[in-house]
Amino acid sequence: MPPAKKRMRRYDPDKTRAAVSAQFAAVREAVAGLTDTQLAGPATGLDGWTVRDLAAHLAMVVESVAVAAEGPEVAPGGPVVGLGEWPFATAAYADDISEDVRALAASAPVAETLTRAADRFGAALPDVPDDKLVPVRVGTMRLADFLVTRTVELVVHTDDLNRATGLAVPYDRQALAACTRLLADGLATKAPGASTEVRIPPYAVVQCVEGPRHTRGTPPNVVETDPLTWIRLATGRTTWAAALSTATVTASGERADLSGLLPLMS
Repeated sequence: MPPAKKRMRRYDPDKTRAAVSAQFAAVREAVAGLTDTQLAGPATGLDGWTVRDLAAHLAMVVESVAVAAEGPEVAPGGPVVGLGEWPFATAAYADDISEDVRALAASAPVAETLTRAADRFGAALPDVPDDKLVPVRVGTMRLADFLVTRTVELVVHTDDLNRATGLAVPYDRQALAACTRLLADGLATKAPGASTEVRIPPYAVVQCVEGPRHTRGTPPNVVETDPLTWIRLATGRTTWAAALSTATVTASGERADLSGLLPLMS
């Protein structure tokens, strides 16, 4: 995990809750129209998962918030995982997640699993304070921060669902913005500095990479891409070379090669 500490941007908890709810609602509607054959098909790039497994994981992503909200608060004073650390803390749990996902997918029809998650999420959150310290898979987090991480999971896996099925599930604007910003800030945490400017319009601009600090005019090292390409780069869904070859990312300057820093999550 990167040792650098970076002050993370703040997210409006009410907007984040609404974004999680909206993105999950779009997923539920889309999955409801899939056939058994489509659900049994492969979820490309997800370690042998089926589309049914992927749908179960999306339900688990949302229901995990309810589980955290309903449970007892963690006593203060111990280590708390912040948003700057979260992207680098998840890979160690990949095998456990896969095991839980497959068990959940086999336990009930996917529509039932998605409905239960939505209902439980809606019922659990209204009276829970945003700063409640909750136990989650990677440690202890503030509930409001854990909710922001759910936008990353939902957006990334909505893209996986679209690519696996040919669907065009829409992205909630607030969820896409939060996902993009958290992963952009993760890059700045991993490679602190101010020699390179990474632009992901319309949601994020961050400076990173050690070297001469830019102060005015056009930065000498600039990377620019769209939110979905950035998310795929940050999570290993595409490579730096592939994004350059398709012109979905542009990079100028001797410190604008981010290939050694990506993916952030894998």
